[in-house]
Amino acid sequence: MSIDQKFIDQFVNVTSKAALASYRLVGKKDKIAADKAAVDAMRNELNKINMKGKVVIGEGELDEAPMLFIGETLGTMSGPDLDIAVDPLEGTNFAANNLPGALSVISVAEKNNLFSAPETYMDKISANVPNDGIIDLDFTVKKNIYNLADFKNKEPKNLTACILDRPRHKHIISDLKNIGVKLKLISDGDVSGALLVTDQKYGVDIFLGTGGGPEGVLAASALDAYNCKFQGRFIFKTNEDKIRATKMGIKDLNKKYELNEIVSGDSIFCATGITSGDLVSGVKLRKDEFTTETLITHKSTNLKKVIKIKQKI
Repeated sequence: MSIDQKFIDQFVNVTSKAALASYRLVGKKDKIAADKAAVDAMRNELNKINMKGKVVIGEGELDEAPMLFIGETLGTMSGPDLDIAVDPLEGTNFAANNLPGALSVISVAEKNNLFSAPETYMDKISANVPNDGIIDLDFTVKKNIYNLADFKNKEPKNLTACILDRPRHKHIISDLKNIGVKLKLISDGDVSGALLVTDQKYGVDIFLGTGGGPEGVLAASALDAYNCKFQGRFIFKTNEDKIRATKMGIKDLNKKYELNEIVSGDSIFCATGITSGDLVSGVKLRKDEFTTETLITHKSTNLKKVIKIKQKI
């Protein structure tokens, strides 16, 4: 089974409208308001689509009403059953402070084909390699880099690693520096960080480190269309995290997930720029119209491209 192509334009419209709503609050130093604007616009547009949609990756739980929560149903309740993962505003700090790289992101798969992930951290690794055994979460940083260098026929010093600039990554960053690898340190936005391995034009060979679990699932959806490798392992630090994960059906709390265990079957992924970044340009607003750029992937049709759309307001 595959998701009908007619849905592509509809989901591009969803992220475009969410991006526009958030863009109006860019630089206002209020990340909560910018996030809420994106959430509200995204929900409004999703409810117009002829589908029986269910949020499996969301923001907030049932008691935090303004967010798109896990288990929320969306759409007209006619049409196909679809799993939905959302990050209405990826990079809230980017939007609040008018910095590059804020995105509005959605991923859609057929029912039960998208991993339902709790809001917790995830160890991640991704690279554009064709087979197993080159990169692996269980390898040391050194082994991953040397394997990748061998595969790409490059010196380690000619590889670039993308990683969130966080104190928790101090040891990984130190290892990478000792090997001589070039670093692309990012302050937020690890969906886009993971996707920089998809095309050599971005100049990133490997993405690694710990970031948001939901963002890992979203990135996996796009990486799947590019035939890239991705692995993730959730980190459950508190008892509350573990109880929630168990309720969501996660049996092995230490499991290392391969990409096809996170997203299976067909999927559509859309990431629309709010502020301009590496992947896409931001919203451009003029009087009565706005222009957006969206990275779209649709696995079954091998669609992988950035499209520009102009719409009336």
